[in-house]
Amino acid sequence: MATSDLLNELNREGFKADADLEIKLTNTVLQQLEDAAGDVSGLAVKCLTPLVKKVNEDRILEMTNKLCDKLLNGKDQHRDIASIALKTIIAEVTTTSLAQRILVSLSAELIKGVTSSGRSTEIKCECLDILCDVLNRFGNLVTKDHEEMLSALLSQLSSNQASVRKKSISCIASLASSLSDDLLARATSEVVQLLKNRSVKPEITRTNIQMIGALSRSVGYRFGPHLGETVPLLINYCTSASETDEELREYSLQALESFLLRCPRDISLYCEDILSLTLEYLSYDPNFTDNMEEDTDDEGHEEEDDDESANEYTDDEDASWKVRRAAAKCLSAIIVSRPEMLSKMYLEACPKLIERFREREENVKMDVFNTFIELLRQTGNVTKGQIEINESSPRWLLKQEVPKIVRSVNRQLREKSIKTKVGAFSILKELVVVLPDCLADHIGSLVSGIEKALNDKSSTSNLKIEALVFTRLVMSSHSPSVFHPYIQALSSPVLSAVGDRYYKVTAEALRVCGELVRVIRPTFETSSLDYRPYVTPIYKAILTRLANQDQDQEVKECAISCMSLVISTFGDSLQRELPMCLPVLVDRMGNEITRLTAVKAFSVIAKSPLRIDLSCVLEQVVSELTAFLRKANRALRQATLGTLNSLVVSYGDQIGSSAYETIIIELSTLISDMDLHMTALALELCCTMMTDKKSSQNVGLTVRYKVLPQALVLIRSSLLQGQALQALQGFFASLVHSANTSFDDLLDSLLSSAKPSPQAGGLAKQALCSIAQCVAVLCLAAREQKCACTVEMLMAILKDDSSISSAKQHLALLCLGEIGRRKDLSMHANIENIVIESFQSPFEEIKSASSYALGNIAVGNLSRYLPFILDQIDNQQKKQYLLLHSLKEVIVRQSIDQAGKSELQHSYIEKILTLLFNHCASDEEGFAM
Repeated sequence: MATSDLLNELNREGFKADADLEIKLTNTVLQQLEDAAGDVSGLAVKCLTPLVKKVNEDRILEMTNKLCDKLLNGKDQHRDIASIALKTIIAEVTTTSLAQRILVSLSAELIKGVTSSGRSTEIKCECLDILCDVLNRFGNLVTKDHEEMLSALLSQLSSNQASVRKKSISCIASLASSLSDDLLARATSEVVQLLKNRSVKPEITRTNIQMIGALSRSVGYRFGPHLGETVPLLINYCTSASETDEELREYSLQALESFLLRCPRDISLYCEDILSLTLEYLSYDPNFTDNMEEDTDDEGHEEEDDDESANEYTDDEDASWKVRRAAAKCLSAIIVSRPEMLSKMYLEACPKLIERFREREENVKMDVFNTFIELLRQTGNVTKGQIEINESSPRWLLKQEVPKIVRSVNRQLREKSIKTKVGAFSILKELVVVLPDCLADHIGSLVSGIEKALNDKSSTSNLKIEALVFTRLVMSSHSPSVFHPYIQALSSPVLSAVGDRYYKVTAEALRVCGELVRVIRPTFETSSLDYRPYVTPIYKAILTRLANQDQDQEVKECAISCMSLVISTFGDSLQRELPMCLPVLVDRMGNEITRLTAVKAFSVIAKSPLRIDLSCVLEQVVSELTAFLRKANRALRQATLGTLNSLVVSYGDQIGSSAYETIIIELSTLISDMDLHMTALALELCCTMMTDKKSSQNVGLTVRYKVLPQALVLIRSSLLQGQALQALQGFFASLVHSANTSFDDLLDSLLSSAKPSPQAGGLAKQALCSIAQCVAVLCLAAREQKCACTVEMLMAILKDDSSISSAKQHLALLCLGEIGRRKDLSMHANIENIVIESFQSPFEEIKSASSYALGNIAVGNLSRYLPFILDQIDNQQKKQYLLLHSLKEVIVRQSIDQAGKSELQHSYIEKILTLLFNHCASDEEGFAM
């Protein structure tokens, strides 16, 4: 009880001890460690953790020395607790100064404890354990002792005690990470020399092979220079070992696996040999013979044979499975580290792996499965984005193996082992991810395995989830018609799984139902499959979950999403059920946990081509969504804007103008450069509403007085770009057609927004470009006459340079360029000459804008203006730089506009290339002179 109180006091944050109390505390805790009662000594060990942080270094050093003495010279019954206490202190040391002081005495004593001939095996093992912890944490602080430590530890690799050898391996591996290259080379050389000596005892040889593997795992790529000596040795040991020495082969393969993963560059020369070795030992089973030939004539008979063969041979002393497991992991390392060998893997390794799916040891079978999954995953990574598949492509080679894979996996799905079935479904999942349409011809053979996994009473939740995930993936990646013959067989177990007690199974079953809905009715046209018999069972199963409030959030969200798919797909067959179901979805919008999913659900329903009757809930839904626009949750506001857009498109005639006005007022608060994505969505919704309610005077006025001022502030932002800029352009184009909004007023507002403000000064170049683009879109949306008048007005600004400011000219040039890019301006006489006159401006921004304008005007009518630009380049030496920028603008715009690519005729292209070549040549001559 006193020790427990002491522990609580030490753990208190404000605890402090003076010098005398520190001595008493340390002595008391050390004394309690020797208590005969295990509970007391255990509490004393726990006291060390806070004590180390609250006493000075001298006390800690004193405790360490006393504990080390007890470990080496104390009674046997106190040795274990002294070892635990020392490990606890080492783990809690955080300062370098204290660590160095402890290491000075502790490491030397521990090495003595390891090397002294009179010490018992137990003491040596405890010393090695503690030394391993010390080297892991502070190995780089004892560099001067590395050589002595290495010599002492290497000598223990030849110990007669297996436990000492094993712990010595761990110690050397911990030390190796901080060894110099010379000492690492020495350690490797000594171990290799021992391996070359064939007269060494087999158990010592096995230890040395383990040591090689541990070194490579510890030092990584630094072991690369030593592979030339070690790899041939290990391969030779693996092939020449006696039939009973499975451990030697296992350790050799494990070391080779480590080389492959940690020294990928240096191991390249030996990959072919290692691959041959792993394929040979993947089926190494000298005590058991099994006929692996594929035979699918009588599946029932085959299953019976499998059960018999599985029980035919059992031998507890048979360790050959360790070799097969090590070979599978080594092969996996080749697959992961050598993507360039992938095609070779399909030619040599893939058939062998498929054959080994019938492995009799379940743990080894799981490793074979995992290796094959790595092969599939690596295929997906390497061939991602490839369109053309030739006969040497890994994807093509995999496709040829699909029938064999399905046959072998089907066998595994008929096994009794749950673990095996889970592994089989994992393979199928990865296969579908890599080759999405590869199982179209094999669905029928897999249906029975899915049914059995979902219906069998012995099936675990994990198996059901794997089966459901595979079913969902295969349905989403294949044509719906592939599943039509099996809908009855698949729908029944899936709907049963919806009612499963485990929430993860239910959630995954609901996701499968969503895919099942798409499969049953892929289009809204006449289909060969009669979907009507399946509508009611699916609807009832999902409604049960949807209406149930007392269930996991994941299930609630999946039920909402699935029900939205059911309504949007089968709504015409559920007219009677909608008044009962839709209010439940509206109710879920009121719940903060399910709100976001319910909002997205109504978006799915609104987009349905069936025009689902939402009259019973539409007003309430719109009201709720409008309120959500004020919420702080960004994801909710984004989803709400999308859903409102869909509802306005499909049900705009049923939504009143007052609701529109309320929405528009809320939208105005979302338009700013603080969140451009949200701004774009808000403007797009505003455009949709204006298009739907053009004739509504109130809607037009609300937009004009609430949204337009925000838009005019936004357009001055230098951050405006991308989707938000496009949405803003669409907004002005829609607004010009809206009631009570004239073109002239909008144009004046846009041009006025370019004026410098007293506080911020002039606008950024990006803001002026944004204004010019909106002016251009506004002109094109208005009547032809309005556009022509605007162009003339802009040209007049350029002509009259007496009292016009440079900022106005700058904006006028940008506007002409943007209009000219979108519309042929050849009807305006001499526009090109008026623009090119601005090349003489003393202001650089005017010159740049005029160059930009000329190039964009040429885009609108290449045949008229491109020859003009080329001719000017040839004849106007002083203007060549700006003219070349105009030409660059033409080329860039044509490359962006895919439809206009063909307009750059070959004759123009030849002229441009010749011109550019001549200029480059003349520049080089001038430079040479």
